Amino acid sequence: MADAGTMSSPGVWHRLDRVLAKIRPHRQPLSLLIDGVVIALCWNFTYLFRLGFERWWSARPDYDHWVMVGVVTVYLATFAVAGIPRGMWRFSGFGEVKRLALACGVAGLASAVCVLMLQLREVPRAVLTLHPLVSLMGLCMVRMAYRMLYEHAQSRITGSDAEVRRAIVMGAGEAARLLLAGLHQQGWIVLGLLDDDPAKQGARILGAPVLGTLEDARRPETTSGATHVIVAMPGATAGQRRRAIELGSATGLPVLTVPSFSELRDGTARIERVRAIEPEDLLGRDPVKLDEAGIAELVSGKTVLVTGAGGSIGSELCRQVALYGPAKLVLYELSEFALYQVEQQLSELHPHLPLVRLIGDVKNLEHVRATFAAHRPHVIFHAAAFKHVPLMESDNAWAALQNNTLGTWHAAAAAAQAGAERFVLISTDKAVNPTNVMGATKRAAEMVLSHMATQGHATRFSAVRFGNVLGSSGSVIPKFKDQIARGGPVTVTHPQITRYFMTIPEAARLVLQAAALAHSGQVYVLDMGEPVRIVELARDMIRLSGHREDEIGIVYSGLRPGEKLYEELLAHADQTLPSAHPRLRVAKLQAMPELNELEQRFAELRGQRIGLSEDVVKRWLSAVVPEYRAQ
Repeated sequence: MADAGTMSSPGVWHRLDRVLAKIRPHRQPLSLLIDGVVIALCWNFTYLFRLGFERWWSARPDYDHWVMVGVVTVYLATFAVAGIPRGMWRFSGFGEVKRLALACGVAGLASAVCVLMLQLREVPRAVLTLHPLVSLMGLCMVRMAYRMLYEHAQSRITGSDAEVRRAIVMGAGEAARLLLAGLHQQGWIVLGLLDDDPAKQGARILGAPVLGTLEDARRPETTSGATHVIVAMPGATAGQRRRAIELGSATGLPVLTVPSFSELRDGTARIERVRAIEPEDLLGRDPVKLDEAGIAELVSGKTVLVTGAGGSIGSELCRQVALYGPAKLVLYELSEFALYQVEQQLSELHPHLPLVRLIGDVKNLEHVRATFAAHRPHVIFHAAAFKHVPLMESDNAWAALQNNTLGTWHAAAAAAQAGAERFVLISTDKAVNPTNVMGATKRAAEMVLSHMATQGHATRFSAVRFGNVLGSSGSVIPKFKDQIARGGPVTVTHPQITRYFMTIPEAARLVLQAAALAHSGQVYVLDMGEPVRIVELARDMIRLSGHREDEIGIVYSGLRPGEKLYEELLAHADQTLPSAHPRLRVAKLQAMPELNELEQRFAELRGQRIGLSEDVVKRWLSAVVPEYRAQ
């Protein structure tokens, strides 16, 4: 019980650790001061050892105190040259003892030579001989005592031999209060909090003082002794969180954060589970405000089917859909492992949600039809796609055409036959004025839906276009993380290349919103914000990892086949119309080929039993997608 109480509230060991942490930046001058005192005490102890209690003071020469000052000065000068003050006492070991022995020997010899040269004959030779050894013992005892005290305090605080972690917390609201309670139980010591609210200045939260505003993180005395900075502002705007993260990273300390608002809302994390800063924390925007009633009407009590359910977007769509209480969620996925992963996550988060887990391929029309006919989904999100631009450009052009375009045709036709209410295609900004196979196949998939919308089906067909999704498979974020972990360099294709970015949860939520609003044949464009220079993203990730750019390095590899310097969300000839949601606009697309010609082209494609060459695929795409310009 005593241990639990010690760990759960700031007791004597917490206060001791705070004091030690505060004085640690002044370690070197303090080390010299303490060593000087020990050497002086050892000089007197040597006299006591040599002359005994009766004579150790009276038998000294009158000038002995000046000799002692000179000896201490020689020792400290030798220590400074040898780098002894730079040693960390809490890590003292045999290596430190060897350095001290050498320094004491040199300083003792130099002191003895000086005394003899000055002909100070009344100083006992035995004192000059024994003093280096006695000083070595005294200095080692002081360091060992400090290490024992430190390790004992550490074990009392953390309950183990783990290093004590000391944090400055940015934010002093309710999230910080909950965080502090959890951190104390995990063995953290909170040195203080920073908050811009004037009413909180000077206050104390669970024993931790509010030290100042967020800007005070720039002052070295504020973060003195801290090992981490923790941002505890989940309810703040994205801009406020970015500012706090940037101020924290400027300290040079590792910066952690509490889970984001969306993570807390979805139940995928708890407030006390701090994590490293991710690029999403810097590039993310304010939480999307949705028409919750409209989405609930679309999904609640309905059967929802997601193709590509194990992918980055597909799995997040499943998690978001599950929040609205569908009657059944059908997971349609080609990868066995990806299907297993998303099924495990959903089963843990929503144990009462009926799940249907199907391994299937949208290229297989018969299987898609049989699946849709068996489960009669009301809403279908078609996220199955091949999306890696360079991979799809040459050797896999036929696979991209089959999966992205023909697979969309299969899924849309099966949805219409099964009487689905909504069919939503996940499209991409690369479908706009495409210069690569992947983008052209996705533009052709959009055309499939425009064609289906004219056939009088009861199903509403729509598409949602957005740019790069942070952290999705194939994006630059995992690649940069891996390169930084290996020590670099980070490879960027071009110093001016830019991309639009959006977090996975934001993209999935806007897809749901578009599905609730869409009329048949519409292509929605998500507001992606401002484009981001990829090289700046790389620099941010290097900095957040605790490294400098000169340590990791950035190299430019050149644009890859089919890659643009920048992406467009809308074609130049397109017009956009506002929608009922400020983050969504409706694209009014260019005229398509005649329906008869389009049907004929797709009939040719469906009749293929063997793979088409890259040139044939590109010619087919050029005929169907007028704006496609192969590079």
